[in-house]
Amino acid sequence: MALRRWVQLLAAGCAILPFWASAHDDLPIFDAHVHYKQPAWGPFPVSTVVELFDRSGVAMALVSSTPDEGTLRLWAYAPLRVVPELRPYHGEWGSGNWQRAPDMAAYIEDRLIRYPHKGIGEFHVHVASQANRELLAEVARMAIERNIPIHLHSGPGPVDLFFELQPELTVIWAHTGLGESAATVWNTMSRHPNLWADTSLREWSILEADGIDPDWLRILTTFQDRMMVGSDTWVNGQWENYEGIIRDHRAYLTLLPREVAEKLAYRNAERLFGVKVTNDLIGKRR
Repeated sequence: MALRRWVQLLAAGCAILPFWASAHDDLPIFDAHVHYKQPAWGPFPVSTVVELFDRSGVAMALVSSTPDEGTLRLWAYAPLRVVPELRPYHGEWGSGNWQRAPDMAAYIEDRLIRYPHKGIGEFHVHVASQANRELLAEVARMAIERNIPIHLHSGPGPVDLFFELQPELTVIWAHTGLGESAATVWNTMSRHPNLWADTSLREWSILEADGIDPDWLRILTTFQDRMMVGSDTWVNGQWENYEGIIRDHRAYLTLLPREVAEKLAYRNAERLFGVKVTNDLIGKRR
């Protein structure tokens, strides 16, 4: 994969320097989709995670974890570098059944009161139905009351449901609707002006052998004020390849106009979370 990206940058007329240096390699990255799940705690202690951020030019990250303790561990170690968000998954309740937990709304509310979470998610909603409508309405209410976004992994149906429940809600669409066609992404983003998206796991859709896929170029440029870079460290293999994942994202950023690349890399996240993202954060943690 690295060879293909190298060829792309050569074709674009960019100078090739070590570690994928490019015209936009000086941009600080806000990684808008990071998990620090329990299986990573041993092989990737918090100090190692921050070192990976540093080596990749990731100044700050939006972090959610299964369980939430992982997010709090990383935030406590490097509060300058972590924007924490609350993932509802804990104990026996995960992506496939969290909406059936009898005390889930109370659990979420309690964690939001006790800890400094700036979002709710990432969570999965596979089907939008009457059965889960009550809990999702509670999640939307909690987000609206605190003026924080939800981070949703779903198809377009649950996106529509959340905006039906709370039209003023801000939604981050995880993976820009992973598995959905570019046409569906375009239509859904067009339909909802408060719908943002992270590009985690979408780098392979965005890049073609000769540059950026035309449909994705249209998405990235048209919705440039609502798109953010993301990695998705959902398994340890993603941590093992973290530097390569961020390099792949930089590969398409460098093919975009500088102003657009800056928005995707960090400026949009600054607006959404009220933070300041600069290269000065690299090497620091508190």
